Amino acid sequence: MAINLSKGQSVSLTKSDGGSLSKVHMTLSWAAASKKGFFGGSKTKAIDLDASCLIFGSGKHLLDQVWFQQLGSRDGSIVHTGDDRTGGAGETITVDLGRLPAEVTGLVFVVNSYSGESFSQIENATAVLIDSITNQPLANYTLAGSGPHTALVMAKVGRAGSGWAMTAIGAPAAGTTFHDLMPAVDAYL
Repeated sequence: MAINLSKGQSVSLTKSDGGSLSKVHMTLSWAAASKKGFFGGSKTKAIDLDASCLIFGSGKHLLDQVWFQQLGSRDGSIVHTGDDRTGGAGETITVDLGRLPAEVTGLVFVVNSYSGESFSQIENATAVLIDSITNQPLANYTLAGSGPHTALVMAKVGRAGSGWAMTAIGAPAAGTTFHDLMPAVDAYL
């Protein structure tokens, strides 16, 4: 059963039998915005959301990034499915936690509106963290209608003892790519 996360809430990434998760994926999905037409009908407008994963080492050092222009980490432990410009299929980032180099201390997931719409204009936007081995949802985060910002620092996955823990951040930010969000991300490292 998945946990519906709220801002700042943390969830340990362990299996129900007490074992550690080995592979997870974060899926971002959304729907096009509905707009009332001039003659009372409705139209939809495609919105281009992007999911990115930023890989950090100690001292807030950015080691690597996975986003629509770099679909895999240099070590191959993190893979992005590719850019979805309409929300139809969504975007998924898969992380093989066991393959992450020891120097990786944390991952930060961010979402931005590449096309510039605010999150108050985006319908049915959610991010779901899933155990890739069992395909069971672990945590859900609702992004739709969250405000006039164009980006969100969504969640952090960090080392916790011998395993990993995820913290929902949900911090509003402004920007159209992860590069614009670096000052906002820095506050959560």
